[in-house]
Amino acid sequence: MRGDQSGRADRILDVAKDLLLRWGYRRVTIDEIAKRAGVGKGTIYLHWRTREELFFAVGAREAAAMLDAVAAAMRADAGEIRLHRYMRRFFLEAMRRPVLRAIFTRDAETLDKFLSSPARQPLQGAKLLASHDYLGLLAEHGLLREGLRPEDLDYPLPTIVFGFFAIEPLLPAEVTLGPEEKADHLADTLRRTFEPARPPDCEPAAERAAEIFERLSREFGDAAYGGNDGS
Repeated sequence: MRGDQSGRADRILDVAKDLLLRWGYRRVTIDEIAKRAGVGKGTIYLHWRTREELFFAVGAREAAAMLDAVAAAMRADAGEIRLHRYMRRFFLEAMRRPVLRAIFTRDAETLDKFLSSPARQPLQGAKLLASHDYLGLLAEHGLLREGLRPEDLDYPLPTIVFGFFAIEPLLPAEVTLGPEEKADHLADTLRRTFEPARPPDCEPAAERAAEIFERLSREFGDAAYGGNDGS
């Protein structure tokens, strides 16, 4: 995408994100986005074929930024590739990004019918949570519990992680934990459930782990700007 087109797309996505968070999915129209972004309605459809694709793109751009932060942390500290530390960062990064937080916590007031749209699914799927390449790398380097295969995590890992997000609107008022404390509980649960008691050195796997998430970030970035369908 040329620089001018990329800048225009970012301007549209910025407006769409702002209106989504202020008004909610039901009330935001392509006409209003075009007006506030200073472009014609047809220009938006040059980038995204439908309203659902546009709002997927808003989330995909957030996901790409989150994955960049994950990869940067792994490059700075090899220990960040361990499953519990990665998912702790994933949780915090997602909760700090309002659109992703709305998706993962199933915020119906903000997202309304977008929650049931097929366009939303890649943003809440296993591909974003933890790719099989990453889990295979952990298994290869002894960073999963002995005898545990990557495919053995297909059900329990997303169940645990998305459960920590989904519980948010159901928490009683007396539960006043902050995001860091919640992330610590998630990390402790994952460490005890899936990791060896004495993990080996993470350094040999760190470069490949960072590359996996950088590649995934590029895929979501391409999808955000109309490069593919995000599947």
